[in-house]
Amino acid sequence: MTTVLAPVEGEAVGLAAVPDPVFSAGMVGPGTAIDPLRGPGEALAPIAGKIMKLHPHAYVIVGDDGKGVLVHLGIDTVQLKGEGFELLASEGDRVAAGQPVVAWDPAVVEAGGRSPVCPVVALDALSGAVTGVTLGAVHAGDQLFEWA
Repeated sequence: MTTVLAPVEGEAVGLAAVPDPVFSAGMVGPGTAIDPLRGPGEALAPIAGKIMKLHPHAYVIVGDDGKGVLVHLGIDTVQLKGEGFELLASEGDRVAAGQPVVAWDPAVVEAGGRSPVCPVVALDALSGAVTGVTLGAVHAGDQLFEWA
């Protein structure tokens, strides 16, 4: 069982609330989404493992068990070309669960006309593999869901 932590503070709203059909339909994988607090902050590693992909707006961490978790900071944020994001780690780094990976400001994302909602997805997981999904207020580092 893998415990996936909330990478950011805010309101856990579920994937259906993500304004992107690929995420909201669960095509990327099961999980949830967090509507983050507006203001500067850090996005944390949801699990311990290796950073396999790291973009300013999104990252994938794969645990020693082979499970990969995607954190996507906002929707259509790839269009920002890294503006408003600061990498705090490097691709290939090993990170502890709860370790800061990216600094960003959801208010800046929103001011640019994009949704700052953050999908947190269990990659290549079966739909029933994710359980205990938290809804409502979460702090960064709180348990977000379990992955069997």
